[in-house]
Amino acid sequence: MEKTVILVVDDDSEIRELLDTLLTSEGYTVWQADGGTQALEKMNSAVDLVILDVMMPDMSGYKVCSLIRADHNVPILFLTAKGLDSDLTMGYSCGGDDYLTKPFSCAELLARVKGLLRRYHIYMGKETPIHESYLEYGQLKVNREFNEVLKNNIDLNLTEIEYQILRLMLTRKGKVFTVQNIYESVWNELYLSISANTVMVHIRKLRAKIEDDPKNPEVVKTVWGKGYRIE
Repeated sequence: MEKTVILVVDDDSEIRELLDTLLTSEGYTVWQADGGTQALEKMNSAVDLVILDVMMPDMSGYKVCSLIRADHNVPILFLTAKGLDSDLTMGYSCGGDDYLTKPFSCAELLARVKGLLRRYHIYMGKETPIHESYLEYGQLKVNREFNEVLKNNIDLNLTEIEYQILRLMLTRKGKVFTVQNIYESVWNELYLSISANTVMVHIRKLRAKIEDDPKNPEVVKTVWGKGYRIE
């Protein structure tokens, strides 16, 4: 079985080496990049996860994330000294899946990495399931087994988190999902006050891809004061 490949992007060589040692000891294959330019050169379909610093001299992590997202759905974990709500919003808006603030514990980083990879392999994977089935809703077709969402038979290229939110709500049409419901179901983590912003940013990004008019959504509707639902 091929090893899981993690691309570590940070201009700090000590952090790269620390992550290399930590992740290699867990059985992962680690590729290193000292900046955005090198990261984009190394990025390909073999990569399963990107750990990405925000503050880099040649190119910001946000820019790198956006460029990776143009061609790849792999999970992206931001690793940064910046931890304000506005920074979190920027990271999620450009396609990031999770955010870990420096300094971090090795145990916490490994937990985030394993969680992202588990969801990616379960819902996306690198092997096509033998029996594919779809959830259909209007012009949308959502693969039940892995991250494939089509609108009028055109792939929408959703991130893993966007796919999981849509799949969750489509399996329970008519149910009102609170922000806490969505966060704890998709992220599999305890809901905190900061988590609400995380969910809302991903809902906004999801709507931008699936709705004909994101400002007047017809698929993922807001139930004011309660949450969201697909009717």
